[in-house]
Amino acid sequence: MRVAFVGKGGSGKTTLSALFSRWLAHSGAPVLAIDGDINQHLAEALDPAHTGTSAAPPLAADLAGIKDFLRGTNPRVPSASAMVKTTPPGTGSRLVRLLGDDELHARHVGRAGDVPLMVTGEFDESDLGVSCYHSKLGAVELYLGHLLDGEGEYAVVDMTAGADAFASGLFARFDMTFLVAEPTRKGVSVYRQYRDHAREFGIPLAVVGNKVSGEDDLLFLKEEVGDDLLTHLVHSPWVRSAEQGRAAAGFDGLEPHNRHALTVLRDAVDARPKDWAALHRHAVEFHLRNARAWGDEATGLDLALQIDPDFVPGPSPS
Repeated sequence: MRVAFVGKGGSGKTTLSALFSRWLAHSGAPVLAIDGDINQHLAEALDPAHTGTSAAPPLAADLAGIKDFLRGTNPRVPSASAMVKTTPPGTGSRLVRLLGDDELHARHVGRAGDVPLMVTGEFDESDLGVSCYHSKLGAVELYLGHLLDGEGEYAVVDMTAGADAFASGLFARFDMTFLVAEPTRKGVSVYRQYRDHAREFGIPLAVVGNKVSGEDDLLFLKEEVGDDLLTHLVHSPWVRSAEQGRAAAGFDGLEPHNRHALTVLRDAVDARPKDWAALHRHAVEFHLRNARAWGDEATGLDLALQIDPDFVPGPSPS
C-alpha cells in the first residue's frame, strides 16, 4: 500500500511519517520510506538513536536513467526523453516490486536506522529561478506509477508541506493519505484545501491530530474536521527526546496512547482494498491533463499515444 503524510509546515508530518515507518519496520513488515519533502529531514527522523544511516544517490539525480529503466520495452515510449513524470505504464514497461532485486532499488535505496529509505533530493542553488521542486518529485511519481506493491507491503512518503502536493498528479498515486493537523485554526486550514481536492478525485483522506494536550484540543479538532478525524497523538516527551537526539532504539518509551494511534493508522491502511483500476484511471487522467498543459509542447510528441488501452494494472494472477 502507498501511504502519504501531508499537512501544514510544522504540523509534525515528517515526525509522523518516520514514526509510522519505524512502527511498521518494528513489526517486521516490508516498508520503504520516501522523502518527498523539499526539506529533506526524514533520514534524521528515522534514525533518532543514531544507529546508522547509509545514504544512496537521490532519485532526482538520475531521472533520465530511471525513465530508461522503467520504460523497458514499451513501444509507446521509445526513449527516456519521450517519457514525462505522468507517463503511465503499459505493455513492455518494467514494473518493480517493493524493495525488489533490481538496479533501481540497488542504486537508490539507502537506510536510516531500521528503515530502507529513498530520497528525492534537495532543492539546491542551481535550481533557483530555473525549476520548481515538482521536477524532482517526478521521479517519485514515476516510481509509484510502476510499483507493484503487494499485500502487507508499505511505501510511506513524506510529502511537501501545505496543499502544494496538488500541483502535480502525485497526490493521486496513494491508497491512503494522512493529513497531520495541529489543534489550531492554521493547523486545520490546509485540511479544508485537501478535503475539497481529495473529494473531487475520490482520494481516501484521513486526519491525524497531533500535539494534542487536552480535551479542549481534541474537541476543537472534532468540531473542525468531523468524521475525517481518524485518531490523534498527544504531546510526547519521548518524541521530543528523539528530536533532540536522545532517544533509545525501539518503542518501549513511547506513550501508550501514541502507540495505539500508530496501530489505528496501520489498521486504516490495511482496511483499504487495493483499487488498481482507480490508480490507473487517475494516472491516465493526469497524464492527459499534463500532456495538454505542457507535455506535448515540451516534447514535441502527442503524449496521449503513450496510453496503452490494453494494459491491465496490478500484479498478474498467480
